[in-house]
Amino acid sequence: MKKHATLRAFLLAAAICEVAPVQAQSNVTLYGVVDDAISYVNNQNGSSNVYLRQGNLYASKFGLRGNEELGGGTRAIFDLQAGFDANTGAASSAGLLFNRQAYVGLANDTYGTLTMGRQYTPYMLFVGPLASSSWLTGATGAHPGDYDSLDTTVRINNALTYTSPVFKGVSASVLYGFSGIAGSLGAGQSLSAALRYTAGPLSVAAGYLRLNNTGRTQNFDPNASGSFAVSAVNRGYASARAVQNIAAAGNYTLGDFTFGLNYTNVQYLAGGSAAFANTAVFNTYGALAAWRATPAFDFAGAFSYTMAAKANGIANAARYQQYSLRESWHLSKRTTLYALQAYQRASGQTLGASGAVTGAVATVGDSQNATPSSTNAQFVGMAGISVLF
Repeated sequence: MKKHATLRAFLLAAAICEVAPVQAQSNVTLYGVVDDAISYVNNQNGSSNVYLRQGNLYASKFGLRGNEELGGGTRAIFDLQAGFDANTGAASSAGLLFNRQAYVGLANDTYGTLTMGRQYTPYMLFVGPLASSSWLTGATGAHPGDYDSLDTTVRINNALTYTSPVFKGVSASVLYGFSGIAGSLGAGQSLSAALRYTAGPLSVAAGYLRLNNTGRTQNFDPNASGSFAVSAVNRGYASARAVQNIAAAGNYTLGDFTFGLNYTNVQYLAGGSAAFANTAVFNTYGALAAWRATPAFDFAGAFSYTMAAKANGIANAARYQQYSLRESWHLSKRTTLYALQAYQRASGQTLGASGAVTGAVATVGDSQNATPSSTNAQFVGMAGISVLF
């Protein structure tokens, strides 16, 4: 039944796109990307693996994006975006047709944009493009396990977002995610805000994200408006009362070269139904460089160093060093051949799923969240193709 429902939705999308040209003041675009790669990992839970993995350079997805001119510089807008696995044809998230985004709103060049629905955070949308999760891809370039949510692993349900127009290079955005839980003000709600400044070759951004648990379950309640990626890095803190993220990043472009620095601070707050006693703090310092050698070839590399604070009985706090590389060959504006390599080394201790102190293990980017290394080191290599439409 799910396959039939997805097929019907896709056919409806195609029908809408056929009708759109007759509407003089509106348009609907069907868009997407298919991405797949041959992947090698030296250690996934104790064994090496060669397999096909989709969504590496870009997430495989299709969507419908549209707008209608309402007059006076105001437009009605919407975006519906669904992720899928190119190797199996399955939806990325069971039970969610438009799992990546689904929102509607109004946009005005003078007054800004207001949208409602399932949305990405201003924190990610403003800071993420300047960090390694964008330049090196989330699969191998996101900070360990994407614990700081600068890749696309966090979407907020029931979200209301306002984004300002750009004024003298400055833009701002704020999001509030309603929990929808009667009588529980603050439980399960989300808040995000971000600022960005762009002037010539310089771009800088800073963002804030807070995800509140509901206090009704020991782990992070799926009924909360937002949740975060869980991996071997932060599995022991999945029951946090709330998670608070702060991030800043900057890029500077000099000819065909781009250089960047980024910093994130993540706090897993204890209390409520949390299975740990003291707030846990993680800090990451990162640097990146990219080079467009020719219009067809470009390269990027990044390094990040993540360290946790001592808390909850941990005497030797976890440390993660990650090195990432990307090479891209653009056959056209839409088709790219790529190669990714990343190596991560972990040390120290963290909390395991049971809340007990355990040795830190490596988990490269956010491609290995479910398959960490059984040791303190992990290497990932990928060779793939991505086609946009």
